[in-house]
Amino acid sequence: MNNARFLDLLVVVAYMAGMAWIGIRFSRKQTSTESYFVAKRAIPSWAMGLSMLATLISSVTFVAYPGSSYAKDWSLLVPGFLVVGVLVLSGSVIIPFYRHAVGMSAYEYFEKRFGRPTRVYASLAFTLAHFSKMGFVFYLMALTINSITGWSIDWVIVVTGAVMVFYTLIGGIEAVIWTDVIQSFVCWAGVFVCLGYLLFLPPGGPAAVFRLAAENHKFNLGLPGWSFSEPTLPVLILYGFFWYLQRYTADQTLVQRYLVAKSDRAALKGVSLGALLCLPVWALFMLVGTCTWAFFRLTGEKLPAYITKADQVFPYFIGTHLPAGVSGLFMAALIGAAMTMLASDLNSLTVVATEDFYRAARPHSTDADRLNAARILVVVVGSLAALTALILAHTTGSALQMWFAVSAIVSGGLAGLFLLAFLSRRTNRYGAYAGIAASFLVTMWAVLTKNGKILNLGPLNYTWDDLMIGAVGHVTLLIVGFTVSLLIHPPTDSDAPATMTLWGYLAHRRSA
Repeated sequence: MNNARFLDLLVVVAYMAGMAWIGIRFSRKQTSTESYFVAKRAIPSWAMGLSMLATLISSVTFVAYPGSSYAKDWSLLVPGFLVVGVLVLSGSVIIPFYRHAVGMSAYEYFEKRFGRPTRVYASLAFTLAHFSKMGFVFYLMALTINSITGWSIDWVIVVTGAVMVFYTLIGGIEAVIWTDVIQSFVCWAGVFVCLGYLLFLPPGGPAAVFRLAAENHKFNLGLPGWSFSEPTLPVLILYGFFWYLQRYTADQTLVQRYLVAKSDRAALKGVSLGALLCLPVWALFMLVGTCTWAFFRLTGEKLPAYITKADQVFPYFIGTHLPAGVSGLFMAALIGAAMTMLASDLNSLTVVATEDFYRAARPHSTDADRLNAARILVVVVGSLAALTALILAHTTGSALQMWFAVSAIVSGGLAGLFLLAFLSRRTNRYGAYAGIAASFLVTMWAVLTKNGKILNLGPLNYTWDDLMIGAVGHVTLLIVGFTVSLLIHPPTDSDAPATMTLWGYLAHRRSA
């Protein structure tokens, strides 16, 4: 290792040591599941908001957003606007509702509304989707670090996985949140440093960069028209709406953030802060990709032959144009982004496994039993996620494609399920079961027949854009579930409590 890379390594090691120290700092407080999972509901709203920001910004953001704007334009920023739009529409109701409707797991709500089988489905869907994402985030982070430094992918996965599991294991959700806070500031620093080099290194400076990008329509926000077969503005808006609706209403990682706040008002303030900060961060990463595109055209520098994808260009710039130590800061931000998302997913998966499955299997277990089980699960799930990343690092692209096809099939429809439960008391468990089955089948058909790559049914193939698959699954579950509920009336004991729907909750809040 040359001296420059050694300096980068020192920066990365110092950052990871700081993350481990935070875990040790909060380890003494983890004496119950209440402290381990929801920090005794005492996290300040500003810290909760920064934690939400770090949870939504992953190593995928560091690579995919610059790669997208380098290759095309800013169209993938459009779904991000819906993170604020959905919050405006639903945040003042959904956030306080969850704080009073559930204890620790978001999926308690689905059991209260539709029975135990629906809770099990929602928990498994969340678990499968996030576990598959964890392996991919690990892998992509290590691949990017490898492309910048040449460090071993396997060792990057193993070391970062060990540090992440360590501070999550001993520090609980409180350590996860405060490492998220630090990562938020490191992320901003890394992005601004990179932008400074991209804007001022090329001849002509920032003015030339922005002029060239504008002349080539690099700031466009998507295709006009109403076609659903390509990423037009309506497709991007629908994708963003249902994606963030699912995140706000049926994703344990965000619902858990609602629960750690001191009050309903603090929870809403924290979520609002996180949502409002996401947009400028995503826009900055888009600007990084655009500036990288302009940099290589203004300087006339040729990319090496092994750079074949847009996602590879920005990491190549980091490895070849940033001085020692500065590139280490970016890599620390990249590794930190991966670890914060992974730690958040890991703690949330542990909540779901403990509250939704372990407690049901051992109803007479003590809180100490559940806390010990949670710690064991942190180690097991974290190790399996790292192992998955190692497998992906040595797997061909076709197998990787199949992996994500399967995860998409088994994890769809949760936003539709929430709407089915929340919007009407007339819906029931039979409608929920039918909607889940229909959503599963439709999503499976769309994933397998898209472009006829896996299964070719000719004129019966799915022809819309990939981004529409999730929206189709949610809408299918809602429509089928509501229709079947009207046709099949449940027994009296399965009727929803009044406060478990939007209208009942609003009436209860007015009377209170």
